[in-house]
Amino acid sequence: MVPDSVSDPLGYYGNNIGATLSLLGAMARVGVRRIIFSSTAAVYRAESAGPPIAEDAPTDPVSPYGATKLMAERIIRDTAATGALDYTILRYFNVAGADPDGRAGQSTPAATHLIKLACETACGRRPSLTIYGTDWPTPDGTGVRDFIHVSDLAQAHILALEQGAGAARNRIFNCGYGQGYSVRDVIRALETETGAALPVQTAPRRPGDLAQVVADGRALAAALGWQPRYADLSQIIAHSFAWESSHSITKRQGLSGHPN
Repeated sequence: MVPDSVSDPLGYYGNNIGATLSLLGAMARVGVRRIIFSSTAAVYRAESAGPPIAEDAPTDPVSPYGATKLMAERIIRDTAATGALDYTILRYFNVAGADPDGRAGQSTPAATHLIKLACETACGRRPSLTIYGTDWPTPDGTGVRDFIHVSDLAQAHILALEQGAGAARNRIFNCGYGQGYSVRDVIRALETETGAALPVQTAPRRPGDLAQVVADGRALAAALGWQPRYADLSQIIAHSFAWESSHSITKRQGLSGHPN
């Protein structure tokens, strides 16, 4: 998303701003007064991306993706200030994994998410995985991210919906575990899962990327009682790889839709 937004800023402004305006207008016309909005850690200022980032950390995005999400947040908050609606804004960190029972997973044709791409590579759908930057100021020189399992993120949405008139009303929450893993950590975890070396190549840093982005997710837990079940990189990798393996078989057979 971040790299795509750098190369296609107009597309992201049209979607994230134009579509938000259209949605809020439609909500007003039919009397829908509650929104749970999917935002992103990309809204935070670059120099804040070091220690775990709290919700009150400075916002100053370095990518069009983050800028458009932050602007959409502002539109929602300004609308809420009129009394027209209530909101909960969830700022996702790096969403990964798949349904533990294999019922759903990421099927984006042109995905940019690290774990998705790594699993595609392990399944033979890509010739290699590219590491963008090996000279970041991190322990092993590769970027560090806070990966959150999609099932735990789904639970955060359920809690926000259930408590929309209470603890979640007009609040912003980070969605992450507070634990960062580097690109090389992900590669090692996947190699452990598959028992095979992953073909890897390196490339220069990409515009818009940051060295380290880790969430302070304590507010979500304290306010909504969020208790993640899959806050472990090996589980995230295992579920992602199981989904990708099944999905790869489906693709090779020329079938459509989700496996299982």
